[in-house]
Amino acid sequence: MKRLLVYSHDTYGLGNIRRMLSICTDLIKHFKGLSVLVISSSPMIHALRIPNRLDYLKLPCLNRSEAEGYTVKFLGTGIDETIKLRTQLIRSAVASFQPEIFLIDKKPFGIKNELKETLEYIESDLPATKIVLLLRDILDSPESTLKVWRKNRYFKIIERFYDLVLVVGTSEVFNIIEEYRFPKAAAKKVRFCGYIARERGRRTRRAIRRELGLEDDPLVLVTPGGGQDGYKLLETYIAGLASLPEGVKSLVISGPEMPEPYRARLSEAIVRYPSLRVLDFTEDMMGYMDASDVVVAMGGYNTVCEILTLKKRAIIVPRVKPVEEQAIRAERMAALNLFRTLHPDRLSPQLLTSVLTEELAASATAPWTTQLDMGALPRIAKLLASL
Repeated sequence: MKRLLVYSHDTYGLGNIRRMLSICTDLIKHFKGLSVLVISSSPMIHALRIPNRLDYLKLPCLNRSEAEGYTVKFLGTGIDETIKLRTQLIRSAVASFQPEIFLIDKKPFGIKNELKETLEYIESDLPATKIVLLLRDILDSPESTLKVWRKNRYFKIIERFYDLVLVVGTSEVFNIIEEYRFPKAAAKKVRFCGYIARERGRRTRRAIRRELGLEDDPLVLVTPGGGQDGYKLLETYIAGLASLPEGVKSLVISGPEMPEPYRARLSEAIVRYPSLRVLDFTEDMMGYMDASDVVVAMGGYNTVCEILTLKKRAIIVPRVKPVEEQAIRAERMAALNLFRTLHPDRLSPQLLTSVLTEELAASATAPWTTQLDMGALPRIAKLLASL
């Protein structure tokens, strides 16, 4: 394989583009001479680590207004006009780049069917190009997912256009074939790859703890992912700071998409609590997580994979709307004793502090272990090579 084209629609947060860049980086290491072109509308792609032999085509940004609703984020044009522009850019990229494999994230026909023309063009004019769908472990509740997939005829689209469906998860946690009732023709194309093990941080645990001025002090890392909707978790955590055991230090990584008024509140909290430090964003989340003793986080795919890779004790407070993906993941993995989880509707400073105190005590004597399959990256490379 010499040319790989990747579609990552990226309307919310950093999860999709970070996951796809991890996969692309590994494929570049695996396939000598591979060139990767990523088509993305992520407003943060320029701030992420881009490996050699990878470049990106930036689409106009969209916002997800509800589970399947979209608005234009910056451009000031109508949604239909913007989708038309995105559609033309994608088709032109495929025609010019002529990839051997087209790897598509999550949506078989893209946002608002913007991949339809491109897939039909590949079918008629580039029949040697293989088309692969990548699905994370959980999309949404079975009821919501089936409603959307049946309405958009996604199973038929998979049967017609796709050569493989790769799931970065395990059937042990969530069997999408059964949960989403894949028809036989589509189910035959599904391969469970396991979860994505993340690369170690740029810096060692010791170096980061020295940077933060820590000696043997316990460190709690609090992260709401991209930060767009995570302030309630941070507010609850900060409200309980005074009740934490003496000597515990806290690092909040708020995320690049946290609204400015909430950033201002965090700045005020820093003044009140000397044991608290705040970063807006880091490319070395794995390094900071490695330096911590307990992680408090939302339940996004990438964050969970980072926690499981490092075998960190963690408390997950999942997002529960507009989709239930994080809530289902947190519930299933907590049942496997991979971490603790608290439902956001039950969240209070007292409850969070109580559970966190237990986890801090346990972290000193019983590091967390995991039996979950984290072998997604080598399996993806092997399956793409088979095409």
